[in-house]
Amino acid sequence: MMVQPFGARLRAAMDERGPLCVGIDPHAALLRGWGLDDDIDGLEAFTRTVVEALAGQVAVLKPQSAFFERFGSRGIAVLERAVAEARAAGALVIMDAKRGDIGSTMAGYAAAYVDKNSPLASDAVTVSPYLGYGSLRPVLDLAEEHGAGVFVLALTSNPEGSEVQRATAADGTSVASVMLRHIAAENANAPVLGSVGAVVGATLGDVGVDLDIHGPLLAPGIGAQGATPQDIPTVFGDAARNVVPSVSREILRHGPSHEALREAARRYADECRAAIG
Repeated sequence: MMVQPFGARLRAAMDERGPLCVGIDPHAALLRGWGLDDDIDGLEAFTRTVVEALAGQVAVLKPQSAFFERFGSRGIAVLERAVAEARAAGALVIMDAKRGDIGSTMAGYAAAYVDKNSPLASDAVTVSPYLGYGSLRPVLDLAEEHGAGVFVLALTSNPEGSEVQRATAADGTSVASVMLRHIAAENANAPVLGSVGAVVGATLGDVGVDLDIHGPLLAPGIGAQGATPQDIPTVFGDAARNVVPSVSREILRHGPSHEALREAARRYADECRAAIG
């Protein structure tokens, strides 16, 4: 049976549940803030609570793989369960792994995250293109085959990113613009919304580049990093409707109460919907 492409599924989920992605970032400070120990039991309790509270409500959950990997195989087992349970409850899952490599190694990462038969099979994965956009071909091709999505780092909110992303290519355009052009080409024939997206920080103000990639724009930086939903039109302009606003700490800090987490997510989803229009 044909799998509906990620872009179409994402559009439907955001229209139904609101344009919001909630990160699952179980770093030590958040665990302690919830009264949990920074160990595998704390990781499991934190992750289970977020999934139980939000997977039936929000459009997207985005676990940050690093916070699970630091606990070794037991942490990865928690991540596997979280991905499966979140998807079963109706949320789309973006695996925030930011992988980037070449050849068979990139194919291995692709098999881990976007092959529907993998224990870590997610609806989409974040990747880094800075070994050259062509190095992403294994994950782009396998994602298309399995109806999954790919989010390519383009203009990130960290200040160090500009030395690469704002550097100019041989034709005088920025490296970020080159990546965005590649992404737009991937999405050219998508009928609803393309399945290849870009990561563009919501903290950047007017980015001065064309963000009309006919694909989703994952926008971290809302909340603890200083951006607000009201910044979305300024940063993304006419592409704002395709923005996937990502909020982590400003929602997660309301746990471990299920209802407090849900209320914080509802508030952000409503604010993002109003800002996007």
